[in-house]
Amino acid sequence: MSNPHFLDPDWWRHAVVYQVYPRSFADADNDGTGDVRGITEKLPYLAELGVDAVWVSPWYPSPLLDGGYDVADYYDISPDFGTLADADAFIAKAHELGIRVLIDLVPNHSSWEHPWFKEALAAAPGSPERDRYVFRDGRGADGELPPNNWASIFGGPAWTRTTDPDGTPGQWYLHLFDISQPDWNWDNPEIPAMFDDVLRFWFDRGIDGFRVDVADAMAKDPALPDVAVDPHTGLGTNDKRVGSPQWDHAGVATIQRRWRAVADEYADTELGGRVFVAEAYLDPIERLVEYVRPDRLHTTFNFDALISAWTADSQRAVIAKTVPAHESVGAPTTWVLGNHDNTRVATRYGKPTTGKDYTAVEHEDAALDPIELGAALHAMPTDIDLGRRRARAAALLEFALPGGAYIYQGEELGLDEVEDIPEELLQDPAWERSGHRVRGRDGCRVPLPWSGEAPPFGFGLDASPWLPQPARWADLTAEKQDADPASTLNLYRAALKLRRERADFRTDALAFHAVDGGDVLAFTRGSGTLAVVNFGAEPVELPAGEVLLSSVDLVDGRLPSDAAVWLAV
Repeated sequence: MSNPHFLDPDWWRHAVVYQVYPRSFADADNDGTGDVRGITEKLPYLAELGVDAVWVSPWYPSPLLDGGYDVADYYDISPDFGTLADADAFIAKAHELGIRVLIDLVPNHSSWEHPWFKEALAAAPGSPERDRYVFRDGRGADGELPPNNWASIFGGPAWTRTTDPDGTPGQWYLHLFDISQPDWNWDNPEIPAMFDDVLRFWFDRGIDGFRVDVADAMAKDPALPDVAVDPHTGLGTNDKRVGSPQWDHAGVATIQRRWRAVADEYADTELGGRVFVAEAYLDPIERLVEYVRPDRLHTTFNFDALISAWTADSQRAVIAKTVPAHESVGAPTTWVLGNHDNTRVATRYGKPTTGKDYTAVEHEDAALDPIELGAALHAMPTDIDLGRRRARAAALLEFALPGGAYIYQGEELGLDEVEDIPEELLQDPAWERSGHRVRGRDGCRVPLPWSGEAPPFGFGLDASPWLPQPARWADLTAEKQDADPASTLNLYRAALKLRRERADFRTDALAFHAVDGGDVLAFTRGSGTLAVVNFGAEPVELPAGEVLLSSVDLVDGRLPSDAAVWLAV
């Protein structure tokens, strides 16, 4: 085992976690879709990369109408991806290599193919079967209007009307996301009990934790009141201000405490406690850190870092508010640059607008929804060389910060967003729900290039991948980058090796450091490591110290534009 921190019960406080989107990672059976055996075969690659854990996006049976986040069975593996035996072999191999395993938990909604939703549709209004979901009578003389004005994240209303067995219009069901994703009714005790069972089922199979999808959405105000109207859609807004009836409702805390108690049942097992990371787009930071109090979840994604503009002042503002806020509740920060919902880092940083300026904006509501942000970015031109240069620097910035860090598959290769997928191949539900105005998130989900000079680039043997890979990725394959000492892949390997070996990176200590001239962010970690990031247009003089690693070659001892360096001081 190459990971000295594997059996540390607090491994998660400083862990580097690699996100696998299983459909797009590696295709072992050559059917065009990634699978669990493909992930298992690539585990040595992840061990060499130097990650502490792998998070696998939903691998459950699903009609894949929202990329697997429409779960039809929480106790099995999708036949497209393999079997439970394949999952067991993957978990065992990962642990053998010193890699922890997290999987997705999708608790806000199921698929409309879930047996309980099918039972609900077949049952009468007011029945126990319908009470597992959020069904309501419509408004209007004949119930022809939705129960309230809530909007779906993917566009259109958050309600769909059912048809009764006799063919007449029936009740409406709530879906904050796609029509195929009916929301669970967490006020029904059957639902929390079922999810307790789901947690134990996977913990007993050896997984080390869960990433909780939309962790702020399960509980709703039972009165289901209307919200402010969005003038662009005529439906309710989807902002997450304090008091929202559908986001960050007080009932979420009760659910999270229940999950934490289940996870703590495993504290004395061989692998130690099980952990959670929350996906929640919430502002201000004081609301978000409530989720990681000692009796709730362990960690939560820090999306302000992902959305921040590429400037020293904005990045420093995010760090300066995030670190102490988490310290106040005894939790580590969790840094993230990209994921399966957001425009790839190399493309985002090559746009004329790189994100929000956190020095100029007082946030009263949640960060922009990633689908809205992606649509805005898609309309802008991209300087991909600049974007990749900045993405390399951003990786060193992320890995130098205290707490945990997440890598979305392909970031270590410097992959760009595929913005020209033919419209007829787009699969994100946002494409249809928006009336073909928003292309959605498919561009960051294109299967990885592993080897060779042409698609499928070793993703499978010769089958066409489920989304097309661009020919330009021939220079970005893992095989080609492995042989290039200056590649992004080898930069990541070097950074994660230093992060694992240097004691300074195992502490929570961070102090900002002044550097003369330019648009520069610098901070020390521990007592002997200095990270410097130059966001400006001109090279800057570096403080005295031994260069440990730099994102580009230094010029006469100076740090060039859009670059980062680690120094031993």
